[in-house]
Amino acid sequence: MFSQPHKNIEQLGVDPGTKVADLGAGSGFYSLELAQVVGKQGRVFAVDVQQELLTKLKSEALQHGFENIEIVWGDIEELHGSRLQDSSVDRVLITNTLFQVDHKDVLVAEAFRVLKPKGRALLVDWSDSFGGLGPQSSRIIKPTQGRSLFEQAGFTYVRDIQAGDHHYGMVFTK
Repeated sequence: MFSQPHKNIEQLGVDPGTKVADLGAGSGFYSLELAQVVGKQGRVFAVDVQQELLTKLKSEALQHGFENIEIVWGDIEELHGSRLQDSSVDRVLITNTLFQVDHKDVLVAEAFRVLKPKGRALLVDWSDSFGGLGPQSSRIIKPTQGRSLFEQAGFTYVRDIQAGDHHYGMVFTK
């Protein structure tokens, strides 16, 4: 079983009306799932640097009738690069993204900045390379490294989650 957005979001605890930032939204698997969970009263901020992926995501969101996804073209590897306000979201997701970025500490600091006090963050990333899928083994961030990055940024570790056969997941609070 590969990473399953619905199950991972469930383990994070996202309620209708929640405001969520999907940092490094990419093709939007998590953003689309989140839009369904948070409902019309909630908001999903899909942040990515790749404009073509955001354009596709916006189109897919509209096809599904999701008007609660806000597309944000931003650089999550810069402080304030997400273009979201300080302490403005209830949940932050960094999924299948940490291994891709060069400035991991800045990404995690940005997540901390936009999250409200007592808000929760979800980290999901690849635990291995599998049959040519996923990152090269040299790019994989071990769970201990991921946890350390979050704790150094000020997050408090809550628990591990079952994120799939080739992924690990962790929940943190601010």
